[in-house]
Formats: sequence, C-alpha cells, structure tokens
Amino acid sequence: MTTPAATLVAPILGWYDAHARDLPWRRPEATAWSVLVSEFMLQQTPVARVLPVHEAWLSRWPTPAALAAESSGEAVRAWGRLGYPRRALRLHAAASAIVADHHGVVPDDYDALLDLPGVGDYTAAAVAAFAYRKRQVVLDTNVRRVLARAVTGVELPPRSVTRAEREVAAALLPHDPPTAATWSVAVMELGALVCTADRPRCDACPVVAGCAWQAAGKPAYDGPPRPVQTYAGTDRQCRGRLLAVLRDAPGSVTKAQLDAAWDLPDQRERCLASLVTDGLVARTADDRYALP
Repeated sequence: MTTPAATLVAPILGWYDAHARDLPWRRPEATAWSVLVSEFMLQQTPVARVLPVHEAWLSRWPTPAALAAESSGEAVRAWGRLGYPRRALRLHAAASAIVADHHGVVPDDYDALLDLPGVGDYTAAAVAAFAYRKRQVVLDTNVRRVLARAVTGVELPPRSVTRAEREVAAALLPHDPPTAATWSVAVMELGALVCTADRPRCDACPVVAGCAWQAAGKPAYDGPPRPVQTYAGTDRQCRGRLLAVLRDAPGSVTKAQLDAAWDLPDQRERCLASLVTDGLVARTADDRYALP
C-alpha cells in the first residue's frame, strides 16, 4: 500500500524547486530577524502588501537591537497600512525581549521562540524551520488546507488545529531537518499558489493523482459556517483611520483632528478608547493624542 508520504513528499518538493517565489525572507542570506519580521507581517496579510514594508523595515531596523532602541510608536508608524497594528507593538516587544534575554540574537529553539511576546505555536515553528532549518511541524492555513484535501479528503480543515492534523503533518515530515524545513515551506507555497481556498488549480497540482479530495469527487465543505470578513464601516476601519492621522503627523494631534477622520461619534469614541487601551495611542498631558 502506498503511504501518503511516498505519494506527496517528493512531488511537492520537486514542484517547489521549480515554482518557489523569490521572497527576501527565503533567500540564503536572509537573517533569522528577517524571517521573524516576515512572519509577524504575513499574518492575515498578502505577500504583495508585505514586501515593501518588510524591505523598509529591514533597511531601517536590520537587527532586533535597532528596533528595540526606538519607541514602540515608531514601530506603529512604520507599520503603515498593513492592518492589525497590534502586531507592530508585539514585534517591538519581541525585539526588546531578544535584546534583553538572548543577547540580541533571535533564538533558534522552539520553546525560547514561543516565550517571545506575540509569538505563538505557528510562528515559533516557522522561524525554527525557515531560519534555522530545524525539523518542526509547521501548520499555517495553507498547509492545513493542502493536507486536509490531499490526505483527509475534505475541502477545508477545521477552524482550529486538531491533534489529528498534527499527527498527519508529523507523519509526512521528512527525517532530515533541512529537507523537513524545505518540505514545510513547499506545502505552504502549494497552498498559496495552487491549492487555494477558492478556485483551486487542480490541473496544476503535482499531487492531483494521489489527492484524496480529488478521488472523492471534490466534495464541498459541510462543516460549521465559516466567518466572512468585512471591513467597510467596521471598528477596524475606524481604528485604521484614526491611526492614519497619527502616523501622518510629526507629533501629537488634537482631538478635533481625530474627530474629522470619522463621522460617527459613538463609534469614533469607542475606537479611540480601545486604541488607548491597546497601547497604540497615548493621550498626552495637554489633552492631545500621539503614537506611544
């Protein structure tokens, strides 16, 4: 009986060798700091939007120590319009922890990475694998979708990572650490470019012949309804507008300047209060507002 590993691993590695995108955090000269920065930025954000910000960030702050030496407000300012700006605060906090606890060097150990502010299971595993070529199970949305289809025969994975998914991923992981690291990024790339959530390009898939979902007739997802993200009119959009005023200002701004950014006063006040609570905005002694 052919095992999933025999059916999947070699073809996907071969496909990746021919189709991998040239991304700065994947190049041989990329530092572990570049990889960590990319992982923070890529959370819920397309690669095309991340590329220019990542380049500018590494140019300005080529090391964790360089970022830690500046205020967290500068990190928020440089984050620009990537969205979810709390990631900028967490990345700044992670840089400070790397300087304080690891002599300014991004740790190569999964547990040490997991202890950094803002770093969860996926990010810790990804940095250990992609920066240090460690043998780690790396499960992001793209990887989970590929394995759900190719191995389990379902269109989409569960909402949260399950033990069964981890067991499947661990069983497929090559024993050689560098090969395992390449495999992890190869499956991720396949999910990003071919085995996409909507309109997957099965005709371009290197493992279509051994895909359990294809063999089952590509049954539609029948699990719990999946949330549909919206943006227009949401608190996220309001918070973004308020932060844009502060990012574009050389110093602090008046309340009136913030009021002009959003027409709905109740929502505006709620969002401004939440930005202050989250540490993304500071209220000054003279009743003005600024980045922290």
